[in-house]
Amino acid sequence: MKKNILLIGAMLAVLAASALASAEEGISDKLILIGQTVGLTGTVAGPVQEMNAGANAYFNLVNKKGGVFGRKIELLTMDDQFDPALAAANAENLIRKRHVFALFQGRGTPHTLAILPLLATYKVPLIAPSTGALALRQPVNHWVFHIRADYKDEVSKIIEQFTTIGIKAIGIVHVDDSFGQDGLAGFNQALALHKLTPAVVAQFSRAKPDYAAAVNTIMQANPQGLIIVSSSNQTIELIKALRAAGSRTQIMTLSNNSSESFIRDLGVASKGVIISQVMPSPNLVTTGLGDEFMKVAKASGTTVSYAAMEGYVNAKVLVEGLRRAGPNPTREGLVTALESIKHLDLGGIVITYDEKDHSANKFVELTIIGQGGRFIK
Repeated sequence: MKKNILLIGAMLAVLAASALASAEEGISDKLILIGQTVGLTGTVAGPVQEMNAGANAYFNLVNKKGGVFGRKIELLTMDDQFDPALAAANAENLIRKRHVFALFQGRGTPHTLAILPLLATYKVPLIAPSTGALALRQPVNHWVFHIRADYKDEVSKIIEQFTTIGIKAIGIVHVDDSFGQDGLAGFNQALALHKLTPAVVAQFSRAKPDYAAAVNTIMQANPQGLIIVSSSNQTIELIKALRAAGSRTQIMTLSNNSSESFIRDLGVASKGVIISQVMPSPNLVTTGLGDEFMKVAKASGTTVSYAAMEGYVNAKVLVEGLRRAGPNPTREGLVTALESIKHLDLGGIVITYDEKDHSANKFVELTIIGQGGRFIK
């Protein structure tokens, strides 16, 4: 009998070891470990912090209700200081050493491009990178799922608005990286559709921006409208420099600069700046999503902003995928689960994926910063 007990014990140990070995990395009985590399410091720190607050507000809500199949979600975040090389190093650390199940809500086009080889090598999904670059969407990447509209859609909406109000002399100033080049490509394509030519095209270095030179180029051309494609702090400095030089051109910028911190840091120069948005209004309680977000934000002390709303929506989509992946999730199973989402109405924005298209939606609207630093539709 003693031998039988020992034999049964040994078999159970083997079965337990086998189950442990076959379990997907980042998954335990009580936890789903999600990794994130993002610029907690550096030129995008303000919007990033608001986005993360929105995402964590939803994760905390889910965890308080028991998590996903009894597992709580833990977001392990590393600061890449908005440096593409550090973003890649962080992603490798999260995958190889911290054994995360998936990556979530990184930020920046060159930063996301830098980690793509790691996703393919280790077969790790990335959900909701905060970039609208076409280079990350076409052709579709099996491991990457986008939630925001692409930059081409944003720039097209901006130029449509310019032409509608009679502005035809339209220029662009962009940062000299893959983000800026993507914005420029969308700009040229949209202008061609309206049979227009650029009033001015200027660029500056992401690493060592020369705002004075960019401003001088713009002032000489004197465009009626100007689109700025760059990150938060750089856009702020450029707008301040333009206004200080006496420019009264109508300025528009993209949704990556949509945050309360952007308005606050821009100060008096913020009035009249138009920003494209890829999320519904965060304080519009007449929509299901707006009402839900406002209640959660109030309960958690989260800033009510477009950036926080984006983080909240990103977290909702990730959790939906995890639920659809079932009680024994795998990374490949998460991909399949996300691709099964068809016309998921979150209450103001609709999410749809399939195996040939990982871009969830094309929602874009324009807002203007009005008196008192508030977004007005």
